[in-house]
Amino acid sequence: MSKLDRRQFLTCAAAISGAALIPGTLRANDDGRLDLLIRGGKVLDPGQKLQGRYDIGIRWGRIVRVEPTIPLETAKHVIDAGGNLVVPGLVDLHTHVYPLGSALGLPADELTPYTATTTYVSAGDAGANNFGAFRHHVMGATRSRMFAFIHISRIGLAGFPVGEELNIDYLDVDAAAKCLAENSDVALGIKVRISRNVVGDNGLEPLRRALVAAEAAGTGARVMCHIGDAPGNLSTLLDMLRPGDILTHSYSGAGNNVVQNGKLLPAALAAKQRGVIIDVGHGGGSFDYTIAEPAIDQGLMPDTISSDIHALSGNSPGMPYLPWVMSKFLNLGLSIEQVVALATSAPAGVINRVDKLGTLQTGAPADVSVLELIEEPVEFVDTRNNRRSGTRWLKPLHTVRAGVAFGRPYPMPFNYP
Repeated sequence: MSKLDRRQFLTCAAAISGAALIPGTLRANDDGRLDLLIRGGKVLDPGQKLQGRYDIGIRWGRIVRVEPTIPLETAKHVIDAGGNLVVPGLVDLHTHVYPLGSALGLPADELTPYTATTTYVSAGDAGANNFGAFRHHVMGATRSRMFAFIHISRIGLAGFPVGEELNIDYLDVDAAAKCLAENSDVALGIKVRISRNVVGDNGLEPLRRALVAAEAAGTGARVMCHIGDAPGNLSTLLDMLRPGDILTHSYSGAGNNVVQNGKLLPAALAAKQRGVIIDVGHGGGSFDYTIAEPAIDQGLMPDTISSDIHALSGNSPGMPYLPWVMSKFLNLGLSIEQVVALATSAPAGVINRVDKLGTLQTGAPADVSVLELIEEPVEFVDTRNNRRSGTRWLKPLHTVRAGVAFGRPYPMPFNYP
């Protein structure tokens, strides 16, 4: 090749290469259609005070259109909501979703037909010794969105039913704080269980260590404190909790309850007033109508509704699947707007890791739950075999996570974040 020919070749190659970098010269073969259209539903989005008949358009894992009518031909796939409730993907702040690692853990994705939940928070399934396995082998292989509280005990709930806080040597503050700091993108704080059968002679020392670990991590972390039959004076425990910390199993009737002799403990109301989050955490033994009713009447309203679903509670008569727990509060006098908010925007605000999580705003993650509000006589049972009659309950119909439905319609290729 002559020098002139070589110069012409290099000039031409540079021009072709440069053209590839000019915006608009190369285009994706994209017809611009929505990946999924959820049509014909009654949208209820307390996070943005939106309520009415709207269609939801989803593209590339995000909500891109919320309009009264979106033409069918603009979407590749359609879910007909059929006049049912379309709400932000449910967010469950207290679950146990570490299968094979925690003795109680269940697979989050397997729960979806019963829960319509798109975001699960693991409530202390793992501690410093086994959180890495939970993060890499469970979170990374699960379609559902997942966050966690790290247990103050190194072993988490691997030893259940033996109390993980009976041996104080497991409660390693430095190990918990380090694990929390290193995983602050997905770890919300420290979990501690304060029940006599869990702490033994250690009293409130596990809670003290959990608070120190949360502070030491330097991430503004919360402590989630489980109460059952707590040792000592419950008011002392309540006074230890900081604004932003979470009291879970708040309406437990396991003993040493927030309601004593029919009266709400002043320390419980004071905790709520200073910003402690009052969480339900129903579970298999932690929700008692005879505690919840007077507590709510005297000002201890829940800030978040959570299930405490796990391998034992899921088989219990109280059936603590999140929509069923929401239904119990719906029949305790809360409005449908309140119960949806307490299971979507409120816990999403506690998580505070994902922009617009818990809403259906344009640009939000395309996490959507479709629920049927059934109007008929229904009976509920708590974890102490107290029964209450109701007139309404919520039934899961469809769950969409990151724009991909659990079940049909299936996208092709079948990808999800």
